[in-house]
Amino acid sequence: MRRHATINILGLYNLSLKSILLTLSVLILAPDLSLAQFDGGNLNKGTRKGLESKFLPVERAFILSHRIEENKIVFDWSIAPDYYLYQNGFKFNKAGDFEEDIQFPIGIVKWDDYFEKELTVYYNEVSISVSLLEEVKTQVVEVHWQGCANAGLCYPPKSAQFEVNIETGTSTPHVPKINEVATSSASNSVVFTILIAVLGGILLNLMPCVFPVLSIKAFELLKNQDSSRLSKAHGFVYSFGVILSFVFIASIMLLLRASGEAIGWGFQLQSPIFVTSLVFLFFIMAISFAGFIEIGSRLMFLGQSSTEGTSYRSSFMTGVLATTVASPCTAPFMGPALGFAITQPISVALLIFGFLGFGMSLPLLVLSWVPSVYKIFPKPGAWMNFIKQLLAIPLILTAIWLLWIVGRQTNIDVVASILVGITSLSVCVWLLKTTSYQGSWRKPIAYFCLVLAALIPFNILTHQKTDPKWEKFSALKLQSLNSAKKPVFINVSADWCITCLLNEKLVLKSESFYSTLNDNNITYLKADWTNQDTEITNFLNSYQRTGVPLYVYFPGNGEKEQILDQILSPTEITTILTKRTVL
Repeated sequence: MRRHATINILGLYNLSLKSILLTLSVLILAPDLSLAQFDGGNLNKGTRKGLESKFLPVERAFILSHRIEENKIVFDWSIAPDYYLYQNGFKFNKAGDFEEDIQFPIGIVKWDDYFEKELTVYYNEVSISVSLLEEVKTQVVEVHWQGCANAGLCYPPKSAQFEVNIETGTSTPHVPKINEVATSSASNSVVFTILIAVLGGILLNLMPCVFPVLSIKAFELLKNQDSSRLSKAHGFVYSFGVILSFVFIASIMLLLRASGEAIGWGFQLQSPIFVTSLVFLFFIMAISFAGFIEIGSRLMFLGQSSTEGTSYRSSFMTGVLATTVASPCTAPFMGPALGFAITQPISVALLIFGFLGFGMSLPLLVLSWVPSVYKIFPKPGAWMNFIKQLLAIPLILTAIWLLWIVGRQTNIDVVASILVGITSLSVCVWLLKTTSYQGSWRKPIAYFCLVLAALIPFNILTHQKTDPKWEKFSALKLQSLNSAKKPVFINVSADWCITCLLNEKLVLKSESFYSTLNDNNITYLKADWTNQDTEITNFLNSYQRTGVPLYVYFPGNGEKEQILDQILSPTEITTILTKRTVL
């Protein structure tokens, strides 16, 4: 039987794969690189406040006052502009029991990014009445509330206690005694959040972006199941890599939030450069799993081959890689855990993120520390290669999904540049894999394709988009300009017209062309025929044309319009557009 030909890129061609992965690593760990400003409103979702942005102290953002009315205590909050309070953040405790029958006023329903669901919130002011216990002369009422700023900062829950005297109708702030047991459920909330964080981390392993990476280490442990001590060590180091990576990313997020950045978990996915890097990373992993290249667990400089099972650096970096590729995914239970964590002090927040990482590493940790688990798996063999190749499918689908995200964030030009980059990378792999030809040209061309794979998308991503310097064509507008005897240049084109795109690139987007238009007060109209448009079709038919491009110039001085050649030249178009000033 013919063996499937593979190459070990890291063994034979260190420069090529390491160049790709080093670039990806830099982009992934530095998502705040300068980004292009794209047309459309999608990118505005990721717009950040400057570091100089200041948030009000919680006492000034939400000012609490209270009053006694008959057998009720009324709490009034004055809310600063652009701040709001959560309805579900209000809790009222009387005599150790939380009040259930609270009549909340009507609020505003909005989608909350942190809790990942629609919640009722209050702006400007809100008043809530709480019934008092008639049979108790003096009683303590405890109130909890939580709010956020529109800019993205959410404050930790706040609470206050008031001692109310029913007979006198007065109330004073209540300070608990040192030996009094607090009735707050904050500690219970932290414990509960840790539990759902662990559960969310476990479920994260089932996501299509994580499960294939998990299999890398799982297959290694299955191959080395006879060495129990070594397997335990590798499981521990892998878990340490996952937990440390989660804490590291969370630390960056919390520090940026503290400095005024309006961001949350997954903030790096708001960067088109970061998401593009993930597209290439998932594509490389997919072709590796499919068997076209052989990188094993050396990916991201993991060191020694996983089949040897002796590199702890390999296990650690596999954990880092698993966390990196998990960034686009969100598992059930993660939303509430993350939403609660970012409202807590940094130490508590990092603890929750650490347990989220622990949950993600737990399945492999169990596999490495509980030998009896191996019995449920078949013995290592050809089935492992089949499963590995099968797992390339979810990796490719994840790459396609990430490409769709980039398209939503930017535009079709960026998506096309990424596809060109992936094609260039594929050509690089093909050239390095082609062993039948050993000419000296093969490696230089492969490395050139590798450079193109990185440069083409990066150049488009960082290219500054400018507002169009033309107006949309309409027959009515053309008629109005002709009536006013104003000169008009009309460009009828389509995105699928190669000649049109070439003319625009070489002539119609040049500074000399725009200068000629401005100097001669010429109105530039563009008729985009990419999609069916009856009005543009009728305009083409009026000049006996059935296709694009078509370039028409109306001098505006009473002369007949002039049709330009389909292949434009800078000299010709400048001569024609300036002719009217010579007459």
